[in-house]
Amino acid sequence: VQLQASGGGLVQAGGSLRLSCAASGRTIITYRMGWFRQAPGKEREFVAADSWSGGTTYYADSVKGRFTISRDNAKNTVYLQMNSLKPEDTAAYSCAAALHCSGSGCYARGYEYNYWGQGTLVTVSS
Repeated sequence: VQLQASGGGLVQAGGSLRLSCAASGRTIITYRMGWFRQAPGKEREFVAADSWSGGTTYYADSVKGRFTISRDNAKNTVYLQMNSLKPEDTAAYSCAAALHCSGSGCYARGYEYNYWGQGTLVTVSS
């Protein structure tokens, strides 16, 4: 699976952005999809993920209630809608796909994901 993330940019605090992750090579129906981010000088952190069916979603506490992950299997694309953005949301955001995932909270572990897209930069100004 090849993943291509897009939609990043510069936005003021309180604003919104929608990131897209277009997949090619294989359908994403059989994959758990996730979003991670890495701010300058910090480690990569989990942001959001869904279940293989897309019916269940998971969020980091820092984005819960503000971000929404969704997918359009027909378009082979996953989205991350980001509202009420804060300066601390500034980071490079990457999408990832996991074929298998085991254990409680596995969706939040980067090493569980098999495929990664390049990051798209989100900058939130205060």
